[in-house]
Amino acid sequence: MRTLRMAAAAGSLLLLVGCGTSEPGTGDPGATSDSGTFPVTVDGTTVDAEPERIVSLSPAVTEMLFAIDAGSQVVAVDEYSNYPADAPITDLSGFSPNIEAIASYDPDLVIVSAFGDEIVPQLGTLGITAFVAPDDPRTIDAVYDQITDLGTLTGNSPDAEDLVERMRADIGKLVADSPEREQPLTYYIEIDDTYWTYTAGSLVGSLLEELGLRNIADDEATVSTQLSAEAIVAADPDVIFLMNSGFGVDAETVSERPGWGTITAVREGTIFPLDADIAARWGPRTVDLVAEVARATDTIQ
Repeated sequence: MRTLRMAAAAGSLLLLVGCGTSEPGTGDPGATSDSGTFPVTVDGTTVDAEPERIVSLSPAVTEMLFAIDAGSQVVAVDEYSNYPADAPITDLSGFSPNIEAIASYDPDLVIVSAFGDEIVPQLGTLGITAFVAPDDPRTIDAVYDQITDLGTLTGNSPDAEDLVERMRADIGKLVADSPEREQPLTYYIEIDDTYWTYTAGSLVGSLLEELGLRNIADDEATVSTQLSAEAIVAADPDVIFLMNSGFGVDAETVSERPGWGTITAVREGTIFPLDADIAARWGPRTVDLVAEVARATDTIQ
């Protein structure tokens, strides 16, 4: 399952080692939001003119760029940026960025994850502007801030603002329509079969809490942690979500694990697959994640 953990890390910018980080910044107070007005500065990065050749080394950033109509400005994306379908995917790595390979695309803006921030000074010596996308957003507001910042950096502020408004409305409706329960449903979300999971302190955890669900991994100081099988059985979650369903893990294989037959989710058949890319990344498809969870749990009392 190492491949899945790497893919999840690529999407969510997490090493899945259970260490927390501070909430991402929301950009410089003086950053302009008027489309086409440059120079702009966001989190200390100044872009002098509207970028025409963007390289994205973060799958989450790639999705956000295309969603704010900046896709035509993107000339290359990293190996894990498999959505949308027309993203110009390459063999560029966001984990171990190669300066020469990046420079070969003649970019005027490179957006890297926290994994690749060590290349920023080297890109600077080549005259290439680089922006480090904040990782590890713990709230949906932090996601909205990042979308807004990308709109500012690329000259697509109106589209970014429209996307945020749509997402806010769609998620708000899903939350408002979720059933009221006397007690919140407890859940476990499985990233891989070594029991890595997102915690209550993660973006996923905060979103599911809005839907009336409570994470059995309730450590809010971290975004991910590794549980033991014994701890999961003892917690007895009402619902289990599987991000590793594409790797042959399903309700049947979960029910066959020693001791897991006593878990409420196993007995009641409330085990649901989740699209790993959608769950691990933040951006426009975060709405799809909330909708997917809402559909799965709305009828469970």
